[in-house]
Amino acid sequence: MRKVLYMLGQLDDLDVQWLSRVGAKRRVAHGEAIIRQDERSAYLFILIEGNLAVEVSGIGRVALLQQGEMLGEMSFVDSAPPSATVLAEGPALVLEVPKDALNEKIAEDAGFGMRFYRAIALFLADRLRTAQQRKASGGKVALQTGDKAQADELDDMLLDTVSLAGDRFDRLLRTLAEARG
Repeated sequence: MRKVLYMLGQLDDLDVQWLSRVGAKRRVAHGEAIIRQDERSAYLFILIEGNLAVEVSGIGRVALLQQGEMLGEMSFVDSAPPSATVLAEGPALVLEVPKDALNEKIAEDAGFGMRFYRAIALFLADRLRTAQQRKASGGKVALQTGDKAQADELDDMLLDTVSLAGDRFDRLLRTLAEARG
């Protein structure tokens, strides 16, 4: 759920409402891929319900994603094709946001663009630090003391927005549930 905290902590309430209006809910059947390695995707996804498995060709499963994860942000930032396949592990529900709509919103609303890219930058910086710690420790991230934070500890900048981000995610879920029926 960390990625949604980064994203929704940086976006404002109107940004989140916009995402819920522009995005479309999509049911994903067990085993169905929403992102395929080396194939461009026209969408950014937020996992609303269920689990998604991340698989890399030649390596296998590298992660199991749960509610609140965002997918497709790296390919959105650099336009490179995805480096992994993402498929449903059991039934899942995602919010798919067209990348074209995101690009239009960023072009029209510089404030949204700044908030959106800042959220992605914060998340990717955290991911890079965690990967470096994991590599340095031989694949394990040990608990650290002193001035160094634990790998699972949230950054101080994020801590200030966690409660607000959680509230925004809950409101997004309620909005999507109300639109369901």
